[in-house]
Amino acid sequence: MPADFKKLVGSPAEWLVNGQQSGEIVLSSRVRLARNLEGRKFTHSSKSDNLKEIRDLLKEAVLDTDPLEKGLPIDMDEISESERMVLAERRLISQEMVMHYRNRSLIAAEDEKLGVMINEEDHLRLYAIGAGLQLEEVGRVLDSLDNQLSVRLNFAFSPRFGYLTACPTNVGTGMRVSSLLHLPGLVHNNDIRKVVDGMRHVRLSVRGTYGEGSEVIGNFFQISNSITLGLSESETIRNMEGQIGKVVEFEKRSRDKLLKEARTLLKDKVSRSLGILRSARLIDSKEAMKLLSDVRMGVGMGLISEVNMNVLNELLITIQPMHLQMFNEEVLDPEQRDIARADHLRSVLE
Repeated sequence: MPADFKKLVGSPAEWLVNGQQSGEIVLSSRVRLARNLEGRKFTHSSKSDNLKEIRDLLKEAVLDTDPLEKGLPIDMDEISESERMVLAERRLISQEMVMHYRNRSLIAAEDEKLGVMINEEDHLRLYAIGAGLQLEEVGRVLDSLDNQLSVRLNFAFSPRFGYLTACPTNVGTGMRVSSLLHLPGLVHNNDIRKVVDGMRHVRLSVRGTYGEGSEVIGNFFQISNSITLGLSESETIRNMEGQIGKVVEFEKRSRDKLLKEARTLLKDKVSRSLGILRSARLIDSKEAMKLLSDVRMGVGMGLISEVNMNVLNELLITIQPMHLQMFNEEVLDPEQRDIARADHLRSVLE
């Protein structure tokens, strides 16, 4: 296990420590920029030697910036598949980089709030992440990194279309803005479909925790922009802030309705879920996520007071399969992971 990998995953990510007022509903805010080098073929069209040359060039440029001067560089072809999956579970790299790893690298801040994927779908994928709903602040951090890299590198850019990207849907600003939301109230009241349809009507995408292609588990939804052409970066972020704010209000109303109409039943449900998490000897990841969702809702609604929200946020990451395998320092089959997950939940929640 490389030293930089061990240092990066050895403690909880700071974006999980959520002190924001909206923090129980909006877990995190994330902004990502796609950039490519002028005159170079896109990643999937490049030969191995060219990718290595691009990686070496970009690693040097990224580590020369102020925001990532002390960044931790991790080459994907120097770590195992399970270690790459740990990084994906922490939302530091994509599933794309888990599978296609040769001549790919990650450079990340130790607190995991800022990072760069090199030679993913695009030559550079810059991202910044923060706790709660703070897209504008996260965007400013990423803009600083982007500006410093623009001085050091020549990016592929068209005066007509903007930044040129491997996927046409990213052409323009190359920006994807997303928030991870916990919406059990809307799900329980059967209002989530109307909200999802409303988001899509204003050209926003609604996906699972890990973005495109991922399943919605435990009432966690990732909402992101679909348009990168025709809007400025600041307009995209302001629009997303406004739309996410509306969803937060819808969720609050749903929870108020639940408290008014079924407080006792709701308290019984969340208390039972906490009891199962504290006593189970075998539990799979889907059931654990569902029960943690219930407990998070109970804490957020003031029905449970003995559990810390930041602890629950951290558990959403550490109960994932490859994290459990990393903690146990051995390969685990599915049943062994379910036992290890139950052990981990009991030790934390008791």
